[in-house]
Amino acid sequence: MPRYAFSQRALHWIIALLVIGSIAGGKVIENFGFEGLRDTFGLDATNAIYTYHKTFGILILALMLVRLALKLRLGKPEYDPPLTRFEHIASNATHGLFYGLLILMPVLGWLATGAGDFPVQFFGWNLPPILSGDKALSETLYDLHAIVGNAILTLILVHVGAAIWHTAVKKDGVLRRMV
Repeated sequence: MPRYAFSQRALHWIIALLVIGSIAGGKVIENFGFEGLRDTFGLDATNAIYTYHKTFGILILALMLVRLALKLRLGKPEYDPPLTRFEHIASNATHGLFYGLLILMPVLGWLATGAGDFPVQFFGWNLPPILSGDKALSETLYDLHAIVGNAILTLILVHVGAAIWHTAVKKDGVLRRMV
């Protein structure tokens, strides 16, 4: 089975780890809120959770743009054996949604954070906000950010399920393209 280029495979797995970490952090933030995190874990831990969530988001955005450029430049390997028509449509739809949502998600977070007049942190640096000073817009953008996060989580489950299906049931070697 033909494989993706090493750079594409490495980015896939690095981004996957960052997305899992970011979604986990986002769910903690969503469930506890700032005050709940602060009261439960203390201010230093709360600030660290927010900083790493934002940092992971910025990393995901940058790496997804690199990954998109590599995909446009290098393409993707053919399936051997070929996918069924349904599998091909589902694969293209899932991957297209992943690319779009994994770029949209951190942009929404950056917009929401800035609009809420919160620092947009990347490790120890504060990045400039794209928007500022609009609390109502910030809340709306945070809601959209959460919705997109849930959509990404759903896509992850579909993607992993398809990988398991191809490996355990069809035994067609599709997973070897990315490992």
